[in-house]
Amino acid sequence: MDNSILYEVHNGIYVNLTNRCPCACVFCLRNTTDKVGRSDRLWLTKEPSVEEIKAEFACRDIAKYEEVVFCGFGEPTERLSDLLEIAAFVKKTYGKPIRINTNGLGDLVNGRSIAPEFAGLIDVVSISLNTPSEARYMEQVRPRFGAGSYQALLSFAKQCTEYVPKVVLTTVATTLTKEEEQECAEIAKQIGASYRIRPFE
Repeated sequence: MDNSILYEVHNGIYVNLTNRCPCACVFCLRNTTDKVGRSDRLWLTKEPSVEEIKAEFACRDIAKYEEVVFCGFGEPTERLSDLLEIAAFVKKTYGKPIRINTNGLGDLVNGRSIAPEFAGLIDVVSISLNTPSEARYMEQVRPRFGAGSYQALLSFAKQCTEYVPKVVLTTVATTLTKEEEQECAEIAKQIGASYRIRPFE
C-alpha cells in the first residue's frame, strides 16, 4: 500500500493530495524530513487521482479513525475540486468528520472566495496563522503571492467562520515569543476562531 497517499497521525487518517505549495516556510517539516506520523515517503512521484485516493480508502478500516484530514506535503486547496469531491465521498461512505489543514491562501490559489464551498462538507478548518504581523509573516512564511497574503489569510479565516463549524488558527511552538502568541490568540478571538500552538516537529 502506498502510504504516501493516505497515512496515519494519532487517531486520524490523512490525505496527501499534492506537494504543491505557494509558501516556503522557514520551519516547514519538508525542510528536514520526508515523512510524518506513520507514513512512508510523503514526496509524491505523481499526484494521485481521485479514483486512486478512493481506492486507498477502500483498503483501510476507516471506522477506527476519528477524522479524515486533508494535509500532506503540500497545500490541499491547490487541488480544491478534487478535495471537495473526495470529502463528499468520505462523508457519504464513512460519515467521518473532515478537517482541512491549510496555509489559508486558498482564495489566492484559486482566484475566488472558496469558503462557501466548504458548507455542509468540512467540519474543521485549521489555518496556519504563524505570526501576529504581516512583516513577520513575510519573513517566516515567504508566500509567492507577496504583499497582501497575510490579509488574504485573515479574510479567508473570517469567511470560514460563516460556513464551517470550527475554525482554528495555529502557530508553531518555539517560533514566537509569549507576547506574540498572546497577540495571535487575540487575532483568533476577534475573528471568531480558536487558537492552538502546534508542536514543532
